[in-house]
Amino acid sequence: MSKLKSAVAHKWGFVNDMNKYIDLMKKYIKAFSKEIVPIIIGILVALYINNWNENKKDEKYINQILSSMNKELIESNEDIKKKIPLQRALIDTLGFYKNNDRISIFDVMMKVNGIQIPKIRISSWKAISNSKIELLEYDRVSALTNIEEQKETLLLKTQYLAISVRLCHPFRFKCATLRVL
Repeated sequence: MSKLKSAVAHKWGFVNDMNKYIDLMKKYIKAFSKEIVPIIIGILVALYINNWNENKKDEKYINQILSSMNKELIESNEDIKKKIPLQRALIDTLGFYKNNDRISIFDVMMKVNGIQIPKIRISSWKAISNSKIELLEYDRVSALTNIEEQKETLLLKTQYLAISVRLCHPFRFKCATLRVL
């Protein structure tokens, strides 16, 4: 039966038409491949170059930010070292006058030029934390976040202390006792 079908198909030219169709498809596939493969390769090369450029830009940005952070940390550390003797002088003065009811805490604070707090610089950290924080390692992010939180805590405590000292100003009322922590 299959011989009969093949004989009939061949007689009518189906096989010949099918072979022509297959040859034509092969020709189109080869032409399509010749055109599409260079395009795909070009796109992949362009994506690779773009990724490489982005990585270089990110690396340059991180290096600049880290350099800036390092400078800020050095400046902050120097300022802290300058403020430590002033804080010790404040503590010593407060200790000296703690039993003296004739002088207010406000006056004592004015003798040592008030409360001195260091300048903690974190602008580079804020710049990267608002833009490309994912480029930093977790340990650095954690340490810098801790510095920022400690800065905020220091500012809040300083404000609380300043308000407490103002309440002891002689024009408001005299503080009964002075506690040194």
